[in-house]
Amino acid sequence: MKENILNKATELFLEQGFKSVTMDDLAAEMGISKKTIYSHYDNKTNLVQQCTLHLFEFIRTGIDAIIALKKNPIEELYEIKKFVMLHLKGEKSSPEYQLQKYYPETHLALKKKHFEMMQDCVVDNVNRGIGLGIYRENLNVEFVSRIYFSGVTSIKDQKLFPLNKFPIAQLMDDYLEYHLRGIVTPKGRKTLNKIINSNQE
Repeated sequence: MKENILNKATELFLEQGFKSVTMDDLAAEMGISKKTIYSHYDNKTNLVQQCTLHLFEFIRTGIDAIIALKKNPIEELYEIKKFVMLHLKGEKSSPEYQLQKYYPETHLALKKKHFEMMQDCVVDNVNRGIGLGIYRENLNVEFVSRIYFSGVTSIKDQKLFPLNKFPIAQLMDDYLEYHLRGIVTPKGRKTLNKIINSNQE
């Protein structure tokens, strides 16, 4: 039951937002009593913490599986983006914004884990791309990995990028292309253009 509650709560939080979904909503959705939920999770804050950790681990496992395929590094970034967007439901309810506003400690802990994971992924991706001659060899890898994380974080700021002007799926595509065009070689640009053109068909 504990895992069922966790899975359903995570789904609802992603669809409607961490603040929007109440324990009453969750109980009604599952056809159980609030008492049953509280027998597994002390309070909503605890449930939110567990949901974010559960989702993070799921996403990380999926990303690790994509990286293990050792695809072309440019293709790999597009595969990761596709996977994350699929499982974050396109972030249409702005769950991260609500998490930051109403559960700042949980958000901070998650951001730290996110940064550490992305550092490892992007550093590995850039180094392999340089080795294959599709990324420029004079790149400062640490700078590229940190500026990439900074950008991914910033585009989720709805004051900077309101959803009515910047739909999240398009924004992620635009940002990934922006990132890659800054680091690819002419050889890498051919691969990038091929992927972009195939995505537009």
